[in-house]
Amino acid sequence: MASEVGGEQRCGTGARLRAAREKAGLSLAQAAESLALDPPTLEALEAEDFAALGADVYVRGHLRRYAELIGESPAQLQELYARSAPALQPDLTRIPHREPGLGAAPLVVRSLLGLAGVALLALLWWLLTTPGEKPQPLAAAALPAPGAAATQASAGAAGGPAPGAGPTTQLALRFSGLTWVEVSDASGRRLLQGLYAAGSAPRTLSGAPPLRVILGNAAAVGLRVNDQPVTLAGLVRHDGSARLLIEGDGRTIPAPPRLAHGD
Repeated sequence: MASEVGGEQRCGTGARLRAAREKAGLSLAQAAESLALDPPTLEALEAEDFAALGADVYVRGHLRRYAELIGESPAQLQELYARSAPALQPDLTRIPHREPGLGAAPLVVRSLLGLAGVALLALLWWLLTTPGEKPQPLAAAALPAPGAAATQASAGAAGGPAPGAGPTTQLALRFSGLTWVEVSDASGRRLLQGLYAAGSAPRTLSGAPPLRVILGNAAAVGLRVNDQPVTLAGLVRHDGSARLLIEGDGRTIPAPPRLAHGD
């Protein structure tokens, strides 16, 4: 390669560097050691393989230091380099590329777990915010259990009802799916409350009738009263929930609005 610098025909940048180094009596290894560079860097300068040195700023820096070491003119070599070297383009082959697909699986798993968590929270919010969550005592006079009048008359003849005396109703629950359940007795005492999934252990409760039952997902619960199956036909709402009263003889009726809404 040949160019003109200051009107004078001169050799190319690489040839001038090599000639000046040899004139100074330096081997390539000695020059590289003096500059604290590796020999391939000086080889690239002398071969004018500027692309191997990276960005333009690195080429100019190496060129200036090399010229000062071997007694060449840094300004002339910089000008000659600017005229002769084509615009350097980044070597895309030196950029590390990530293998496709690596790391994608963990990202998908994390996304699916996040969606599952959001869905579960939404289900819990729906179950916990459904109206009719407050248990309230039921007046025995308003909803008398079978035989209650005879029991009260007998107790009155004896001088008053015995503490804790009265009939109880047994309720058994089995779970085939995720559901919210709340059961209270006639006094408002909560017998059961919580979120139950398919396979949860069956529960058996006893309390003074009528029992107040709230089911978030009625289709996922099987009920038996005094060992007799309970049908929920006509008691399940459009959202799949059910609110009912179970009397002492096993009859089921919808919970009155006063109880269903906790007024």
